[in-house]
Amino acid sequence: MYIEDLKFSLWADFIERDYLDKEFKELIDKKIINGATSNPAIFKNAILSSPAYKEQLASLDALSPKEKYEAVAIYDIRKAADILKPLYDKGDDGYVSIEVDPFLCDDAQASAAEGKRLFKAINRENVMIKVPATEAGYEAMQALTSVGIPVNATLIFKKSQAIYCAQAFEKGSEIYGKSVPTVISIFVSRIDRALDILLKENGIETGLTGIYNTSVIYEEIQSMNVEGCRALFASTGVKDDSLPPYYYIEKLLAYNSVNTAPVDTIKAFHAHNGSKKAALPIDKKIINRHFTQIEDTGVKMDEVLQKQIDDGLEAFKKAFQEILEAL
Repeated sequence: MYIEDLKFSLWADFIERDYLDKEFKELIDKKIINGATSNPAIFKNAILSSPAYKEQLASLDALSPKEKYEAVAIYDIRKAADILKPLYDKGDDGYVSIEVDPFLCDDAQASAAEGKRLFKAINRENVMIKVPATEAGYEAMQALTSVGIPVNATLIFKKSQAIYCAQAFEKGSEIYGKSVPTVISIFVSRIDRALDILLKENGIETGLTGIYNTSVIYEEIQSMNVEGCRALFASTGVKDDSLPPYYYIEKLLAYNSVNTAPVDTIKAFHAHNGSKKAALPIDKKIINRHFTQIEDTGVKMDEVLQKQIDDGLEAFKKAFQEILEAL
């Protein structure tokens, strides 16, 4: 735990082979991070830009592009899981996440089958299978947790998505017979990137919409009190130069939560050494006032959030396709 009193964890949203051998271990040893996440875009950048994969890829010529990708990804995830295992063994998280093929996002059975297959292939108990929060995804989440597989529900922008995820986890755990570790990943900064120019033009304070939306969802997850399930804050890197790089970590400090962020963002937060007090939840009157101001400009928040979900899925599919085409 990065902040024991809050049960607040920091996970690195990054995987790359040379990094795992060096900086990843250093961040763990310094007790800065206690977990890691990945996604198709992260693996695309690692596999296509790092020389660390050339030797392994050269030995995989007989495989299909997806088989090559999985061989490389499984190797990295297994390696990260082994490095994190001492933390896991003492109950200090120690999880690493790998996402199912994003092209399966509308196929519950195929997503669940792939999640089970990946979990078995990696063969490490401290791995979370990442599943997008779609209608099919909720079914897959229940299927995975029902056999004891930890799940990271991803691409959450709406409260309704979080509720469906938590319900799936609760049902899955009931079938399994005990609680299964799960996280519900709420995406934050993408909302501000989508709205802040418009808000500034209308005299509405910027850099807050993603945080307020996250606070509402976080409170809902906490109130549902599903054993073993926590809110995870994702998309917490800063793109607005007027904000400090650690902004979306410090503003989202919350009890019983995780923040997964780019390595440079985590380093900036650690160096800043600022507040260690909870910033969430935020007064609902303040939140409601902000969203009323937005609605008064003619913006429909539900449409904004749905577009972020759709765009996020397309981005993961595009990254995955680019990996396969390059391999």
